[in-house]
Amino acid sequence: MPTRRSEEAAKEKLIDSVKSSLSDAEDLLREAASSSGDKASELRDRALASLKRTREALYDAQDAVLERGRKAARATDDYVHDNPWQAIGVAGVTGLLLGLLIARR
Repeated sequence: MPTRRSEEAAKEKLIDSVKSSLSDAEDLLREAASSSGDKASELRDRALASLKRTREALYDAQDAVLERGRKAARATDDYVHDNPWQAIGVAGVTGLLLGLLIARR
């Protein structure tokens, strides 16, 4: 199971990668706008490839987040099945506290 530090490092790496890819694509598209002919076409292709890599990185990150969410839901489900009375107690106390907070308003 990954630690908080490794998750934060992976998140920072993804953010840096996305920023870099978008910056590269923006620069390439600006250069392509001022160029003509084959060079402009090549620059546009490179920009599109950069955007495609960024999109794939974001999809990978989305998949990782969804998988972590599924694991958390499974762990919660297992805990509730293994400790039903504790889960009922926690839910009851949480409901009581929320009710008190709402009633104060």
